[in-house]
Amino acid sequence: MRNFNMSRIDRMALCLSLVAIAAAYLVSARVYEQIPHIEDEMAYAWQAQVLAQGKVALPSPADPKSIMVPFVVDYNGQRFGKYPLGWPLMLSLGVLLSARAWVNPILSGLGIWLTYLLGKKIFDERVALLAALLTITSPFFLINSGSLLSHPWSLFLSLAFALAWLDTFDAAQKLPAWLTVSVAGLSLGVLALTRPLTAIGVGLPFFIHGLILLMRGDQSIRIKILTIGLLAAFTAALVPLWQFAVAGDLMLNPYTLWWKYDKIGFGEGFGRQAGGHSLYWAWVNLKISFKSGWSDFFGWGNVSWLFLPFGVWALGRNARAWLVASVFPAIVLLYTTYWIGSNLYGPRYYYEGFFGLTLVSAAGMFWLAERAVSEGRARRWIQAATILLGIFLIGYNLIVYLPKRLNEMTNLYGINRAMLAPFETAKARELTPALVIVHFRKTWTEYGGLLELQNADLSSPFVFALSLGPGADEALARDYPNRRVIHYYTDQPDQFFKSPR
Repeated sequence: MRNFNMSRIDRMALCLSLVAIAAAYLVSARVYEQIPHIEDEMAYAWQAQVLAQGKVALPSPADPKSIMVPFVVDYNGQRFGKYPLGWPLMLSLGVLLSARAWVNPILSGLGIWLTYLLGKKIFDERVALLAALLTITSPFFLINSGSLLSHPWSLFLSLAFALAWLDTFDAAQKLPAWLTVSVAGLSLGVLALTRPLTAIGVGLPFFIHGLILLMRGDQSIRIKILTIGLLAAFTAALVPLWQFAVAGDLMLNPYTLWWKYDKIGFGEGFGRQAGGHSLYWAWVNLKISFKSGWSDFFGWGNVSWLFLPFGVWALGRNARAWLVASVFPAIVLLYTTYWIGSNLYGPRYYYEGFFGLTLVSAAGMFWLAERAVSEGRARRWIQAATILLGIFLIGYNLIVYLPKRLNEMTNLYGINRAMLAPFETAKARELTPALVIVHFRKTWTEYGGLLELQNADLSSPFVFALSLGPGADEALARDYPNRRVIHYYTDQPDQFFKSPR
């Protein structure tokens, strides 16, 4: 029973994990109001509803261009999301339990706990706890944890894979090999089923490590590595099988059914840039991503990198730490092959490797405080300065940067719960079932925000459609004879019109 006893620092880390759940849920409720704001979230929410019904696709509706859901495609009479099934399937559990808004917060809390366990394995309890604290106070972590995006789930899978890999080849580990091998293989495979390019980035350092072990290890080690690889490959093979199920083609990437140029690679036809994606645009995207990233990672302005050099020095000959730390640059490298960067939610494409930055930064803070100078008054001064600087930076983030950053994400793209209020009145319910033809004033998000009230199979009291002009609107109305037709103008949100105004 001794192995199950928790130290004081273990209990503190567990408390941080619970705080992370609460913090992420507050962001979901107070900042995002528990509704989708960007195309990705809307597509994930739609896919989760479909999967909750035990399906992967639905028949395309009449007038699919009018009944539009962002990043949900219509192809050969079928309607399906462009994203692989890993995250929508997990989100569908929240749909089934009427707890969609809790899925990412719970996963984020588990991510904090696994970050602590990983730090404890490659460093020590103190570094691990500080890394968990840096993570939970990170604006980057919180603004993604409260969303409906796939990143918290992918982070959990990345951490589970890294931990299981290290446990598999740790001679002192007492967990059964079949368990660690299974967790490693399945975690990486499900990550590929969630974010395929991210899975390659996460797996790349471990793939190189695996090649070294294959050459140097005994038969037992080789069997473990090959088993992990086969489990991951068989699970990842569900991606082309899903593509065949929805589109009838194993190799057809559904991303390209929405935008033909939305694919990984360089040259003509890859991306929207003239001449296609190139190393120049990869560098531009990298700069854009890190311009927001260095501020968002820890909320320290542009100095989130401050303790990383000391952390890199602190790694020394710690091979396991180098392996874990390599995940972040590997992901960054892989995403240079994608034609667009990310900065709205911070550089979210790198989210799954964020634990490398927190662990190395925490190790750097401890190295600077305890080992930069071996003894004497200088050591005490450096130790005190490091502690005070750390407290100041974390305090600055919590008091100044984080509230400002969360406020920037509030009412994102003008989408908020107030948009739904006109359709939740008794007067509106009397008009159901209704087909609501939306005439937006400025941007399609005035329509997209209303999709929260519409279910995937269009059996909800309200079905929303984009106005595409008088002729298209009249044809649309004829296709829904059992619904009252309402014309809704977003600049007059409290009025419903029987005909175009």
